Amino acid sequence: MSPLLDARLTVDRGGFRLDVALTIDAGEVVALLGPNGAGKTTALRALAGLQALSGGHITLAGDSLDRTPPERRPIGVVFQDYLLFPHLSALDNVAFGPRRRGVGRHAARERAAGWLDRVGLSEYTNRKPRQLSGGQAQRVALARALAVEPALLLLDEPLAALDARTRLDTRTELHRHLAEHPGATLLVTHDPLDALVLADRLVIVEEGHVVQEGDAATITARPRTDYVARLVGLNLYRGHAAGHTVKLREGFTLTATDRLDGDAFVAFPPSAVALHPHQPDGSPRNTWPATIAGIQRHGDNLRVQLDGPIGVAADITPAAAAHLHLAAGQTVWAAVKATETRAYPAG
Repeated sequence: MSPLLDARLTVDRGGFRLDVALTIDAGEVVALLGPNGAGKTTALRALAGLQALSGGHITLAGDSLDRTPPERRPIGVVFQDYLLFPHLSALDNVAFGPRRRGVGRHAARERAAGWLDRVGLSEYTNRKPRQLSGGQAQRVALARALAVEPALLLLDEPLAALDARTRLDTRTELHRHLAEHPGATLLVTHDPLDALVLADRLVIVEEGHVVQEGDAATITARPRTDYVARLVGLNLYRGHAAGHTVKLREGFTLTATDRLDGDAFVAFPPSAVALHPHQPDGSPRNTWPATIAGIQRHGDNLRVQLDGPIGVAADITPAAAAHLHLAAGQTVWAAVKATETRAYPAG
């Protein structure tokens, strides 16, 4: 069965080139992640028809959209800043799309009222955007995008403008609505939590190209770039494996549980790194002296950045930090058990 969306997005803009292949099935939510400047928003704008393609194609539900103007594409868009019409009520904002597509005024307003009810805003139909909270405005924007019954729904950082508490509640609501959407959905985000909660599949872009894609379990278990490793909270290194040892590009050698031969990645979580005032005895196979480059709060723990033969992030408890009297510039010993270290092919 062919995917609902089949696209190859090639855009040349100044010194930047986007070249990304995307497929999305009906009912599937795909998250497009990447650092700032990676090309995420350019890809979304190309799909929406707001950015001309330099090459490639866009096929949606079997129809080519390469030459279709934005207003005639069966696509709904929720922009990062929502872009609600300030002079229109919530009801008329949602009715705008159906009206543009030829639905009569009364029928469009009935459809809009139904969508506002579905997003829990039936009591806010007459309010202008300035009278809505951030979470309410986001839901109006979502209702407006879905009211045109799009084959493809595009979400551009839809939760970025919300405070932490509103974001939590709205993310839960958005997950429910996306699960009910029969079309394809592309979520552009830089937030890994939004992607992990909302998406069925992740596509990671860097410098205009796809560097990794797969479900959350695959991405988090085997990151393939430094950006992806930071995204999922792992220390990542590349080197050459011979059996259980991997010689890194930095010249340092790590021992891993996995047995490999050839180019390999090695990864371990910051929580696997133990810090000691002196060289430890006993079981750790991987030990090295390191210098503390910085200490930051990280959830309930402290994230310690270490310089040395390899750069490492370590998570330790505040009690452990106090016991070690940790401070920037201090020399410590780092240790990681081989059983905590994953190695996998880099090819």
